Amino acid sequence: MREFDNVEELKAVVGQEIGISDWVTVDQDRINKFAEATGDHQWIHVDVERAKKEFPTGTTIAHGFLTLSLIPMLSSQIMTVKNASRRINYGCNKIRFTNMVPAGSRVRARQTLKSVEPVKGGAVQVINEVVLEIEGQDRPACLAETIALIYP
Repeated sequence: MREFDNVEELKAVVGQEIGISDWVTVDQDRINKFAEATGDHQWIHVDVERAKKEFPTGTTIAHGFLTLSLIPMLSSQIMTVKNASRRINYGCNKIRFTNMVPAGSRVRARQTLKSVEPVKGGAVQVINEVVLEIEGQDRPACLAETIALIYP
């Protein structure tokens, strides 16, 4: 975990890798709960027996948006700004799902700070490049350019 006292300290590390999160397991229970929350019950995610027979991985796979939704949790392990009153997810500039995440896989986030710019209301807009890696695989699960607003 990298701790920054304020956003001024963030500006000094623009262009650098900030850190790497812990591994988190994407098991079938997490996949099923995501399916329930979103209504996306496509068989490649929730039908374990059919996936064993018909899917190339021999397992179900996580939803791409489940993988993406792990970024806030994983990013919170990577960095914090101590004197910020709040942080708001503002969106993404670019998202690509570049590899399947088979049920039972472990993923982690690798985060690089791309920019820190002031915006209206006294906040700064922070853009990070986040790569969600899959343990034991060369190709990542997801590449995302995330945007957050940090308020003093």
